[in-house]
Amino acid sequence: MSEYNSENAKERLLRRIRQDKRNSRKKFQYAAIGLIFFGLGYGYFQITMVENAVEPPINNRNEITLQLSDGRVKNISEENNTAIVDKNGYRVGVQNGNRLIYHRATTTKDLAYNTINVPYGKRLVLILADGTKAHLNSGTRLKYPVKFKNGRNREVFLQGEGYFDVAEDRAHPFIVNTEEVNIRVLGTQFNVSAYPNDINGSTVLVEGSVVVLEKDEPFDSIKNRQLKPGHIANWKKGIREMKIGKTDTNLYTGWMDGQLIFNHMPFRDVRKKLERNYDVTISNDIKELEKIQFTASFDTETIQQVLSAFSKNYPMRVSFEKNRIHIEKP
Repeated sequence: MSEYNSENAKERLLRRIRQDKRNSRKKFQYAAIGLIFFGLGYGYFQITMVENAVEPPINNRNEITLQLSDGRVKNISEENNTAIVDKNGYRVGVQNGNRLIYHRATTTKDLAYNTINVPYGKRLVLILADGTKAHLNSGTRLKYPVKFKNGRNREVFLQGEGYFDVAEDRAHPFIVNTEEVNIRVLGTQFNVSAYPNDINGSTVLVEGSVVVLEKDEPFDSIKNRQLKPGHIANWKKGIREMKIGKTDTNLYTGWMDGQLIFNHMPFRDVRKKLERNYDVTISNDIKELEKIQFTASFDTETIQQVLSAFSKNYPMRVSFEKNRIHIEKP
């Protein structure tokens, strides 16, 4: 309150409205900005934004990329529809907006892998040649066969987060390989979170049955961990220990509907999720804030509105500069 001058802000706002009075749409935008200014000015907390922070600092500069088996890289623009071809020029699928759909195909003698990279601020739906559907979250990389090979497991390699709805094929188990664990399924729906820069990873089972194994652990090991629907397996990098328990699966699958859900999550992990979702970089100078846990959910809010909500529970000063956000003590 001591650093916020509502009269000056109001005068600047009215002056901008008068300058654009012929454009009714802009008048509406400025009026909405005014509500934000005045709302932030009369809270018990302090949150300061630079002048241009009224516009969301989101700029999806990066495109989704598809690396073909021969090394060529193709940009996947969400505005385009185009064919997906293999290294021999044969059409194997189609891109439709933020969906990649591979044609149902017979098995192949030689495996050829494509790799999809989903940058921060983007999501993608990938339908594999066996009919398996994979929802890929922001900051995710998935390596997968263009066609699957008869007599071999259906294996994909994940860095990031994905929700898999696996097509049933008992003769060819589906395996998701991550840095720390492997998840083996036959036909089921589950979520895997295994980002390279996260300490913790998890697998949540929504429907069916999966077996979670530590890396390089044989599938016939007596340590096999089979999950039941509504259960979660958690692990930490570098520690050969896994915890399994019941959970609310909606907490881990809401991202597919554009929801951000934090359940007793330390702010250091909240920052990572916000960076991925909004394609921003967040630096925090308040060390004690990193360990404080928050419970909240968002869907259509801008990054400013999200951080404003957090500010109501912990006083902070937030400044924006393009896609960079800085948090410090007020």
